[in-house]
Amino acid sequence: MRIKKLFHKMFKAFQLLLPALAVIITISIVRFPDEAFKSALDGLDVWFTIVLPALLPFFIGSQLLMGLGVVHFMGVLLEPFMRPLFNVPGAGSFVMAMGLASGYPVGAMLTGKLVKSKLCNTWEAERLMSFTNTADPLFMVGAVAVGMFKDVRLGTVIALAHYISTFILGLIMRFYARDKEITPSVSISKKQEGIVMKATRELLRARKVDNRSFGKLLGDCIKDSINSMLMVLGFIVLFSVIIRIVTVAGLISIISPFIEIILKTFGLDRNLAPAIFSGLFEITIGAQLANVANAPLIQRVIIVSSIIAWSGFSVHFQVMSMVSDTKIKIAPYVFARLLHAFLAGVTTYVLMIMPIGSFETFVIPAFAMSPQSTSESWLYIFKMSTMIFLLLFTLILFLSVIFHLIKSLHIIGFKVIKK
Repeated sequence: MRIKKLFHKMFKAFQLLLPALAVIITISIVRFPDEAFKSALDGLDVWFTIVLPALLPFFIGSQLLMGLGVVHFMGVLLEPFMRPLFNVPGAGSFVMAMGLASGYPVGAMLTGKLVKSKLCNTWEAERLMSFTNTADPLFMVGAVAVGMFKDVRLGTVIALAHYISTFILGLIMRFYARDKEITPSVSISKKQEGIVMKATRELLRARKVDNRSFGKLLGDCIKDSINSMLMVLGFIVLFSVIIRIVTVAGLISIISPFIEIILKTFGLDRNLAPAIFSGLFEITIGAQLANVANAPLIQRVIIVSSIIAWSGFSVHFQVMSMVSDTKIKIAPYVFARLLHAFLAGVTTYVLMIMPIGSFETFVIPAFAMSPQSTSESWLYIFKMSTMIFLLLFTLILFLSVIFHLIKSLHIIGFKVIKK
């Protein structure tokens, strides 16, 4: 009973904390108007240069594919791959491919759509969202490695560490709520019906249920996507302003000693504290501060990798907004981000102690371009993200066929009867 009262008091205190923070932020903006305006412009530039061309086509395309029933088709076809590995429905393969190709917060947005479409339940959605809401390779290679570190080889290290740790995280999170019910796969109505026919039948059924004309469907997708992109813009600008105001007000110097204690525990340089503090809120600013910190290269790359995996409160609030109209809980996602940050840091350390020249052969020249606010850069980002999505989808499809063939094999046994 006492514990219940304690939690009730903590909840009330938290309810009072949010208005207090809002007042403090507002007063700080009034106190430092020039800094707030400049940081808001910087946030707008990041959104316009990197986020908008990388996400808008995928926001529209993913919702369009869901309306056309393609996700239902993939759900049936890729169930043999996703269920054994990650304990999520086959439709999660679409979320995984889209999330890996286009970056935050597409994975969360699509996971919320799957729950509303009853293609997965709440527990499966929490597992799925924990490892499919990832950074995109163009950001890690182009913006971070090339744009900040000026070394494309580091992009290979950061991207490999990010995706290896993502896969490990997915395998770990499969045990979350493992005893809960699972979404049943589509049953086969005819004994001789193959998996492709079953998937096609499910696509046609989903399209019939949706029943919107293509023009109406496209219009709805564009409208919802624009609204989502404006919400993302708001969060990026808000947290850009918050970080700048906190820095100018000198709060970093107050909190840095506590971060330095943690850094010392892991044998990392204390000069990385400002980068970690900023990275808690927004990954781009945190990565930039880590790049210019007076610390060994290996430590700077480890911190950048961990910051990208953590993704920042800016992305966390975007995720909360994307799933706010569902019963998906945010706590498992935040825990997964902490675990991902640790796994990414460890994996980066292992890769960095290898000779950096050994990654020369893994460098993909097409990724080695820092995003710019030009039409060519926009088209380039969209083209590369689309190619990555198609590559990932083809790979997952191939693995699913292999899984399905193995599952379909009949092992003939012989019983010896003694007379």
